[in-house]
Amino acid sequence: MEKLDIKKQLPLLYQVSSKEVVEVDVPPLRYLMMDGVGDPNTSPAYAQAVEALFSVSYTVKFAVKKGALGLDYGVMPLEGLWWADDWSVFATADKSQWHWTMMILQPNFVPEEVVHRAIGDVIAKKGLVAAKQLRLEKFHEGRCAQLLHIGPFSEEGPNIQRVHDFIAARSSKRGKHHEIYLSDIRRAAPAKWKTIIRQPMA
Repeated sequence: MEKLDIKKQLPLLYQVSSKEVVEVDVPPLRYLMMDGVGDPNTSPAYAQAVEALFSVSYTVKFAVKKGALGLDYGVMPLEGLWWADDWSVFATADKSQWHWTMMILQPNFVPEEVVHRAIGDVIAKKGLVAAKQLRLEKFHEGRCAQLLHIGPFSEEGPNIQRVHDFIAARSSKRGKHHEIYLSDIRRAAPAKWKTIIRQPMA
C-alpha cells in the first residue's frame, strides 16, 4: 500500500525556504485543535494537549488505513498558534502568560465521523481525558508571510523579525503567530530543528 505524504501535496505550505521570506495564500484547512495557556516547557496542560492530539491523529490514521478507504498516510506535524493579552510578555519571555492553540492537520479525505469516533476511543481506551477538549475545525489563514527557521526555538527571534519586516514593507500583521514543527525534537539535535514561522498579513 502506497503511503501518502500530505506535506508533499502542499509544498507551498510545508516545504518552505530558510533563505528568504515568501508570501503564500493559505487555503481553508481542517485541524484537530486544543486551546490552553501557560509555559509550553512546564505546563501539564500543554503536554496533555500534545499527547491527545497525536494519540487521536494516529488513531484516525489507522482507522482510515483499515477502513473502507484503505489509505495510508503520514500523520501531519504539530502546529501552534501563539498570542498573549499583553504582547510585551513575548519580549520579556514570560511564558506563563502565553496563550496557545496546538493543532494537527487532518486530510480532507478523512470522514468527520472517523475523527470524532477516534476521540471517543482515545478517551475510553487510553484514558486521555484531555481529549475531551479537542475540536475539529476549519481554519483559514489566507494571505501570510513565512520562513523556515533552523535551530533551537530560543534562536527564532531574528527570523521572526525578518518575517515581520517583510510584512511591514507590504502591509500589516494580523492574526496569531503560527509555528509548524517539522522535526521530532526528542530525536533531532536542537541545531537541526526545523520550524516554519508563519504570520498572517492584511
